[in-house]
Amino acid sequence: MSALALVSVSLAACGSGGGSGGGSGGSEPSPSVSSESAEPSPSPTVDPAVYRKALTTTLAPVDRALRAVDRAPEGKGLAKALGAAATAATSAADSLDTVPTPDDAATGNNDLAMALRDLSGDLTDAAPDNTRCATSPRVELGDGAGPGAVREATDTLTALGYPARLKLPRIEKPRHRRLGNGRLVKDSGRSGLGKLTIDNGTDSDAVIAMTRGKKSVFTVYVRKHDRATVRSVSNGSYTVYFTTGTDWNAAKKSFTRDCSFQKFDDKAVFRTKQVSGGTQYDVLTFSLAKSILGNATTSEIPEDQFPS
Repeated sequence: MSALALVSVSLAACGSGGGSGGGSGGSEPSPSVSSESAEPSPSPTVDPAVYRKALTTTLAPVDRALRAVDRAPEGKGLAKALGAAATAATSAADSLDTVPTPDDAATGNNDLAMALRDLSGDLTDAAPDNTRCATSPRVELGDGAGPGAVREATDTLTALGYPARLKLPRIEKPRHRRLGNGRLVKDSGRSGLGKLTIDNGTDSDAVIAMTRGKKSVFTVYVRKHDRATVRSVSNGSYTVYFTTGTDWNAAKKSFTRDCSFQKFDDKAVFRTKQVSGGTQYDVLTFSLAKSILGNATTSEIPEDQFPS
């Protein structure tokens, strides 16, 4: 009896679901014991060295393209470099989506892919569009979120032991260049007695251009909330153009931000005639701020119609 009791205890310890059974049944392995004692095989992991190599290979073309942006002078060369860098950034992001990634780098890899897509969009938006009112691409790039996001993502991966090296192109802060109030930007010669006063009551600096026929005669800079007077205006009928904005680029002879281009619908006519006791000449005042007492209307014009 003691032998049978010993076998029964052994079967219970093995988790047998049957009865006491015979001695021969106790010697066979129980399926339930085999199932419960088996451990899952470890999941295969990505070799960090393989990922490091893939990361370096993926980012190398982007790094070269961004360095080209950094070296390019403003103009067509910079526009071409920005386009090439945008394409390279998108291509790298697509590659990162499929590259085998170690568990500890998965989040950083995903963040870098998204940041590169943001950077691609910023590079595209920063490309000059050949308009007269165009901020420097390096200023535009500085306003984008992409460069900061890429820097953060690459720093995270590098701190984890996965060097992610990208040299972001330099950026520039917005500038606020201005000329002195009343400064003549252009003067083709004045020999009359007429006098023109420009009252700029707007919140932006302005440049007023006077043309006679198709010829630009003179252009004057008037700061916001200020006025300027041009003397010795020659006789004739003039079209009065004006542009307002922020940051005067002397080389382009245009503002770089917040530009508008307009002209007065009526001509400015200057006449001189002899009268009893002397000479009579015209003194005109143009106000750039809208007023309920104003008697001159203006119209928006395409920027390429503004006199150079």
